[in-house]
Amino acid sequence: MFNILITDGVNRDEINELRKLNFNVIDKYYDDENLGKQLKDIDVLVIRSKNTITKEIIDQACEGNRLKLIIRSGVGLDNIDANYAEAKGIKVKNTPCGSTVSVAELTIGQIITIARFVNISNVRMREGKWEKKKYIGTEIYGKTLGIIGMGRIGREVAKRAYTMGMNIIYYDILGKMDVSDKYKFCEFEEVLSNSDFLTIHIPYDKEKGYLITENEINKMKDGVYLINHARGGLICEENLIKALDIGKIEAVALDVYENEPIINLELVNHPMVSPTPHIGASTIEAQKRISSEIVNIINEHYEYIKKIEKEQGNSSTKLAL
Repeated sequence: MFNILITDGVNRDEINELRKLNFNVIDKYYDDENLGKQLKDIDVLVIRSKNTITKEIIDQACEGNRLKLIIRSGVGLDNIDANYAEAKGIKVKNTPCGSTVSVAELTIGQIITIARFVNISNVRMREGKWEKKKYIGTEIYGKTLGIIGMGRIGREVAKRAYTMGMNIIYYDILGKMDVSDKYKFCEFEEVLSNSDFLTIHIPYDKEKGYLITENEINKMKDGVYLINHARGGLICEENLIKALDIGKIEAVALDVYENEPIINLELVNHPMVSPTPHIGASTIEAQKRISSEIVNIINEHYEYIKKIEKEQGNSSTKLAL
């Protein structure tokens, strides 16, 4: 029996589909302390954000010599020691396509939110305060949007922002990308210094650490608007609060944080911050696409395993003859 353990991140319909394909699906959450011992009889593990797959967990799984695939239901692999898993013969996959549109739409929504004080004026209204004259915002039409990371999400953001009249400049570590000639590639520091709005869409690299610190903030325009829906560790929160306090950064929209789910209350309660609890992929459509992507990955993996076993069986028969 091909055993799949799903601790988090797959819709009920897709779980039922896997069962119809005669996979033994165990739909149960185990904390990190107890997960490793459960993996000795598991062929595929599916996780989301609740678990962190460490070397110790991988070593426990390897005692059973069955686990050959770990799937992260989401874009990043921050919570999996992927290099160690691969070294132990365990493939590591994620679902990079499913949440692209949802994250891009949230980004556009937050650009408008912080440009027009939607977040803080909503809070003040609920406190019974009518502060119409206080919240004089800015149009995004004609403004320059700088995009750090022109991958799937960055491109979807650019497409939507451009149709709303924004000028698009971008930086990507891979250099100039095959995108619309209406978007201008710039070096990293050029994007920092020329953006009215700046949005980040790159993975977090533990080796490199922060992308944005006081040094990078000082190179930005005075009154820049900053959006981070990628990974919390990309921005130094201490430096960010300081920049907000002195007005160097006009406003910030955050969906990710340095120490999730521990909340930096000074940051999220700042009147010029629009915070959300990592909901970029939290739409019905995104979760459906992610779950379907997981089913496809598992099917492809299973067919590959069957092919290898068949080839090995044929080889054994020929040797016996």
